[in-house]
Amino acid sequence: MQRALESVEGSDMPTAPARDREEKPATSSAICPDATMADILQAYPTAKIGLFIRYHIGGCTSCSYQLTDTLAEVRQNYSIEDSVEAMVAIILQSASVEAKIHISQEELAGALERGENLRLLDARSAEEWQAGHLLGAQPVTVESTFTALDSWPKETPIVFYSNEGKRSLSKAAYFQAYGFTNARSLDGKIQAWSGGLESP
Repeated sequence: MQRALESVEGSDMPTAPARDREEKPATSSAICPDATMADILQAYPTAKIGLFIRYHIGGCTSCSYQLTDTLAEVRQNYSIEDSVEAMVAIILQSASVEAKIHISQEELAGALERGENLRLLDARSAEEWQAGHLLGAQPVTVESTFTALDSWPKETPIVFYSNEGKRSLSKAAYFQAYGFTNARSLDGKIQAWSGGLESP
């Protein structure tokens, strides 16, 4: 299975958890087929993640849309079978979809204390990994990404983390787009992690 590994990482994904951001009231009448992606993303910042997870668009170099594209053009350009109305529904639900991806440091600490069997993955660079990482974490590489996507059970609990949460959110959304419904992104800076860091 060939995949675009240049995921939503590095794109202008929102970094604050969806529950901490205000989006405009959910009214489908505000989004018409001629609305540009720039206007949609300005009104609904989490739409980028919702659309990526549902349709795998907007996150990779091979599936990027232009901000000047209208919603109808995106639907046509990427041969999306859903109606524009169904796409609007995905956009309106995107804040709740993204909120479920986030996991707080307290929630993760509790899961680790209970001995829950989860995969802790570091979405940072190799240099950042070497400087210090969470205990028991593994670095995310192209090879490990392929291995995980091809062989891990889809229900595997996975928690990604990065310095600010942007790269981890991108990776979690990428894995969710491939059916890993328990892929999560750790909130907060890792410097605040109470469990300490280790170096190889």
